[in-house]
Order: sequence, then structure tokens, then C-alpha cells
Amino acid sequence: MNQRQLFLQHVAQTSPAPLALEIVKAEGSILWDAEGKQLIDLIAGISVCNIGHRHTKVVEAIKHQTDQYLHLLVYGELVETPEVQYALYLAQHLPASLNSVYFTNSGAEAVEGAMKLAKRYTNRTQIIAFKNSYHGSTQGALSIMGDEYWRNAYRPLLPDVLHLDYNVFDDLTFITEDTACVIAETAQAEAGVIVPDKKWMQALRKKCTETGTLLILDEIQTGFGRTGSLWGFEQFEIVPDIVLLGKALGGGMPLGAFIADKNIMWSLASNPVLGHITTFGGHPVCCAAGLAAMKVLAEENIIPPVKAKEQLFLSLLKHPKIKSIKSAGLLIAVEFDSYETNKQIIDTCIANGVLTDWFLFAANCLRIAPPLNISNEEIEKACAVIISAIEAG
Repeated sequence: MNQRQLFLQHVAQTSPAPLALEIVKAEGSILWDAEGKQLIDLIAGISVCNIGHRHTKVVEAIKHQTDQYLHLLVYGELVETPEVQYALYLAQHLPASLNSVYFTNSGAEAVEGAMKLAKRYTNRTQIIAFKNSYHGSTQGALSIMGDEYWRNAYRPLLPDVLHLDYNVFDDLTFITEDTACVIAETAQAEAGVIVPDKKWMQALRKKCTETGTLLILDEIQTGFGRTGSLWGFEQFEIVPDIVLLGKALGGGMPLGAFIADKNIMWSLASNPVLGHITTFGGHPVCCAAGLAAMKVLAEENIIPPVKAKEQLFLSLLKHPKIKSIKSAGLLIAVEFDSYETNKQIIDTCIANGVLTDWFLFAANCLRIAPPLNISNEEIEKACAVIISAIEAG
């Protein structure tokens, strides 16, 4: 059997029709398949490869760390330099109250840890999330996912979870002294890039403060410059009690984190001791890669041009069949009349050298979330392919 057949036979599938593209090389914003065909990557591993694929400084950091050591001991027991240095660097680039980093293996695990932390710290049980929110697929994260279609098959899930309407002021009254935490995305990505009103986000922060509720902001997909600032919450002039990171955090390696003030985080260390543990969270190679990637973001002027690149996409993607375009930096949703139309356009784009996809709760929307350092020339080429695919439909 060839690689594709082996893939379908032995690798667990998550849908009846995977893309099954056999990619053999990736560099910058370009992918190469087994036949040598090039594709412009407009997905970036679902907002993972914010500085592109295989950045030389990330590869160098990985190679250097593999010469030192790989896994040593269960998280938190030994002083591992990559983990310490990355935690320090993150703290230096976050508000002062976000100073204690708990590294995990993924964004979903960061969600799980933050939910436990909020319950432990507040001694409350209610968790509030929002409709059309996505925070991962583990059972706790699934419990707060904002769509019953995805939740229903796995019930019973966590009790005492309430889903509110996102960006609706009146629903904030449901946050009370019984609420342990509210978890929200700074832009609802999988809903088709829904950016909340700044005053609503500030009202959410105020209500959480008044009720002693921890505000958890999910920056797993919107962090590391994706929306045009290092952190999405900066644009709302608020600070969360806990921030969730993942995806781009590892520079292409698996890594997640939940970050809070040390006084909050310390509640996981006793009663019971080892209140939250992970074998591989904060893996030294992943932390080395992530630290290198974040330094590239800071030192190579990658974030400042994001808004201009967003506008370039918007200026080039004009067609009567496009119903709307919603965007937050280089997180863009191009809306069509149906999933069927969108899927046909996506398939045509892939056939013609542009990799894109759809959104979980907005299947009629085409996803654009390329590496942040994608060139203007690559943007122009990709948009030409998209417009041609729309015409072909």
C-alpha cells in the first residue's frame, strides 16, 4: 500500500473525508506535496505556524536542546532551563498579574487546568462560557464548547455549566457570586471570526471583578500577534485573571499554558498536593522552540504589518458571491451562501495551489489564517486563486 492508503488504514480518522494531502516539506508559507506541487498555506496549522514553517532560529533551538537533554522528570520537580527561560519571557511580555506559567501539552489541556484552578481558588462550581465558543475536545473543554451538536454525543458532561450569548450585555447579569469563572475567546474564531464590542469586553471584566469571578481569556488561537497585537485582549484594554495559550506557543511543537498570578496558581500546590500534574507539559524541546519563536516575533517586526496584510486580503477578495468578510488581523472568514459552495471553492483552491479550510461553527466560511510573515506577493497569488475558484463555481 502507498502512504495515503496506510494513512487511511492505520491512522485514526476524525471525519469520513480527510484532505489526505501528503506533504513532504514545508518552508515559510509554502508546502510541498509528494509530487513536488507547491501550495500557499493559508491555514498555518490552524494558527500554529505564526512565524512560518521551520524558521531557522526555531530549528536551531530544537537542535541545541536535543544536544542537552530531552525528557527528565514529571513536570515541576526539576529546574529545566528552557521551561524557566520561556516562563520568564512570557511574564515579561504580559501584564504584571500574569506572572506564573503552568505549561501543558496543548491548548485543550490548558483549558482543563484553568477550569480546575478556578474551582479550586474560588471554591465555587459554576462555569460560564459562551455559545459558539470553542475551547478544545477533551471532556471538560467539550462541556464548555458552545454548540450542542458537538456536545450531545458525549453526555453526561460536566454539571453546572452555563452558556451565554456572546457580545450581549444583558446576559452578563447571569454572572454571580456562585460563578467560579467565565471563559471567553477574545475573538470567536470557529464561529466565523466574531469580534466583540470593546465596551462589552470591559463590562465583562467589570462584572467578574464585582462578583469575585475569575475571568479566563482564551488566546489559544488569537495570541502571538494573530489579531494584530501580541495578545488579543490588549485591544480591549482589559487584563484577565487567567490567560490560555497554545497553538503558536510552541513554535510548531506541541505546547500549551495557562497563566495567572502566583497567588492564584499556588492553590494547586496543596490540599491536595499535586493538584494538577502532567508528565510532558513544559517539555524542554517544546519550550526551547517556543521561546525561539516568540523572540522571532518580537525581534523581526512580524506583528506590526499584520493589519496592513489584513487590509490587503480584504481589498483583493471582492466578488458578488462573497456574502461578507469578517476579520481580526490575519484571522479572516470569507462567507458564502452555503457549506456546499464553500467546500467546492476550498477543493478548487487546493487543486490550484492554495491550502485553506472551513470553520467549525461556520462551515459556509472559508478560513484564512496564514503565517503572519506571509509576503504580499504570496497574498496576491493566493487571493487570485481564491477569486478564480469562486468564478469556477
